[in-house]
Amino acid sequence: MAEYLASIFGTEKDKVNCSFFYKIGACRHGEQCSRLHNKPTFSQTVVLQNLYIAPANTAQTADGSHITTSEVEQQQFFDDFFEEVFVEAEEKYGEIEEMNVCDNLGDHLVGNVYVKFRFEEDADKAVQDLNNRWFGGRPVHAELTPVTDFREACCRQYEMGECTRGGFCNFMHLKPISRDLRRRLYNRSRRKHNAGSGVGSRRSRSRSREKWEREQREKRRRRDRDRH
Repeated sequence: MAEYLASIFGTEKDKVNCSFFYKIGACRHGEQCSRLHNKPTFSQTVVLQNLYIAPANTAQTADGSHITTSEVEQQQFFDDFFEEVFVEAEEKYGEIEEMNVCDNLGDHLVGNVYVKFRFEEDADKAVQDLNNRWFGGRPVHAELTPVTDFREACCRQYEMGECTRGGFCNFMHLKPISRDLRRRLYNRSRRKHNAGSGVGSRRSRSRSREKWEREQREKRRRRDRDRH
């Protein structure tokens, strides 16, 4: 029985643990969800909840109507935001393998920023520090998330331009940054951290998801033994 439960952990067949929270680190039901939201104690990835606010959602005229901005202006605003967060996180906490921002409209996903560090201890350091920070006049809410494979978290239909759920889809719709900015940021990060690493580096690459899954399986085995 324990082996079967382990094999379905985090899948649609799992009636105990929320598969959405496992895949995307968020759930539209929040604390009211009927299934468990197992928050990891270690992970490479940090989620900064609702951090990005699109200018179209905030800029208003004197009569309260929204100010219209062009697509070019919106992209420049987003690129500036992305670069600011990426550079500060990379300089203060460690090498970033991947950073993504949700373009969804649902409350549980809107403006979420996912920062996947190379090492778990860097992610933990970021969470401890960022929860004492403010950004854009609002407190930052950061936590470790089980998301490490964004291919599983993203909406494939959206990537093909075929998602019928729009912004309220429960899988991630990632907001793209300009190609030049992506190349510049990630190349800069790799050069900086590769220059300081070498044979005998003090840390090895993390295996967050595997360790977290083993921890959850062990918890279930202990519960099964206690029942019997």
